Amino acid sequence: MPEISRFFGIIITMYYDDHNPPHFHVRYNEHKAEISISNLALLAGRLPPRVMGMVMEWASLHQTELVADWALACEEAELKKIAPLE
Repeated sequence: MPEISRFFGIIITMYYDDHNPPHFHVRYNEHKAEISISNLALLAGRLPPRVMGMVMEWASLHQTELVADWALACEEAELKKIAPLE
């Protein structure tokens, strides 16, 4: 599972050849979640509220890049790193 970004202990990844809808995975300590790229909805899992807020802020800033990485993942091509939240 390629890591595409990391910030404040939050790890953002995507799987190659993953199921629809387009989404990314988030890990933070023992917490895990899947977030839809199109509408930034929580698909599965749970994150602490503060972490979820940071992930949503980051994702809204990088939604176009997330879509591009999803397309690359579907082709099993190398994913591009996305700048962390600062």
